[in-house]
Amino acid sequence: MWCKESLKHLAFQYILNGTEKSHYRPLYGLIRIPWSHPLTWLWTIFYYIFSAVGITAGAHRLWSHRSYKAKTPLRILLAIMNSAALQNDILEWSRDHRVHHKYSETDADPHNARRGFFFSHIGWLLVRKHPDVARKGKQLDMSDLYADKVVMIQRRYYRLSIIIMCFIVPTVVPYYFWGESLINAFFISSILRYVLTLNATWLVNSAAHMWGNRPYDKNINPAQNRGVAFSAVGEGFHNYHHTFPHDYGTSEFGWHLNITTAFIDFFALLGQVSDRRKISHATVERRKARTGDGS
Repeated sequence: MWCKESLKHLAFQYILNGTEKSHYRPLYGLIRIPWSHPLTWLWTIFYYIFSAVGITAGAHRLWSHRSYKAKTPLRILLAIMNSAALQNDILEWSRDHRVHHKYSETDADPHNARRGFFFSHIGWLLVRKHPDVARKGKQLDMSDLYADKVVMIQRRYYRLSIIIMCFIVPTVVPYYFWGESLINAFFISSILRYVLTLNATWLVNSAAHMWGNRPYDKNINPAQNRGVAFSAVGEGFHNYHHTFPHDYGTSEFGWHLNITTAFIDFFALLGQVSDRRKISHATVERRKARTGDGS
């Protein structure tokens, strides 16, 4: 199935493929930046955030953790943004993430960080999943996602949606609106942006499970990593997130290095978001005193 193999295939094709052209496609986009229009730079940054938030606010905080509720117009927008990221459809992404949280750092964890940085970063996409991942995954209740029409429509038309949102739209906009060359638009706004977004997400699975302090729970691998929080638009406060997984902000620091929380709060002002789940300050402080590393 495309939705199951697309991320694996494209990541391999653009990052690890042995052919010279495929290996250097993102690098070529980087080299082309000085010869591109400044508006292309701004568009690429915008689309990086746009697609990343489709993962962080959409597949992660809304559909995986149900940390807030969103009305249909916002859910449709998030599904479109999620397709722009091309990191597997919402259903599959959420299933892997729920398994990851329930069985973190075990063989049932799809990107078990105890198997090393490379495996947790990208290697888990290039090999067959451990049998425990499938076995434990089948035991999860995914009925809420199967009952969500937005999720199922995205899954049905996922292949078409990623072609349009991940590659065509980011390429056509610079070309049509300010005369950017197709080569620059494709390699910078599409390929380079896509690969950077992939690696920002993967760093949450790898770097944020290895390096950083653990002020909330010193007994788990996930750590606070500000560099990852910056690149992954708010997802690097990982010790907090694994300690309090249902907090919609994934951090106790509000909008600090957390574009995703700002995005959710903005749509709450528009009436599209409700029931944002937040852990009380008193609860956080008690947990820090009981299990934190004192940092």
